[in-house]
Amino acid sequence: MTKTNVMRLLESAGIAYRTAEYEYDESNLSGLHAAEQIGMPAEQVFKTLVTRGDKTGILVFCIPVDMELDLKKAAAVSKNKKVEMTHMKELLALTGYIRGGCSPIGMKKKYPTFIDETCILFDEIAVSAGIRGEQVILSPNDLARFTEATEADLTKETG
Repeated sequence: MTKTNVMRLLESAGIAYRTAEYEYDESNLSGLHAAEQIGMPAEQVFKTLVTRGDKTGILVFCIPVDMELDLKKAAAVSKNKKVEMTHMKELLALTGYIRGGCSPIGMKKKYPTFIDETCILFDEIAVSAGIRGEQVILSPNDLARFTEATEADLTKETG
């Protein structure tokens, strides 16, 4: 296993974590696939979404993989009128990460970060380790503290 920048940052901050590998599948980019492979319930595996607010610019949202970001709630919590997803082709330049390997930890710049309030229901949650096929599993409180994330109601049911 390669040590990623995410892991190095957590270690230097003294934050306990463990890792879980999964088979990355280009044809199935759903986080549900990752959750299934690492044996964690979907509501405990969080995806990282990068958006742009009309007033504040780039924003980061971490939500359970089985949920959808509610853009109206996202705009309200981040003090924007409108929030939209960034284009996939911008992701690497903005964050240093590629789709499927985007982590809220260790982005190129410090962006305002929000995490879905359901994270506090669990002792641990998983987020990307910064590469496809690898997750870091850690305390949601440690993650929120480290990324200076605001906990909020961010999601709507999918489907």
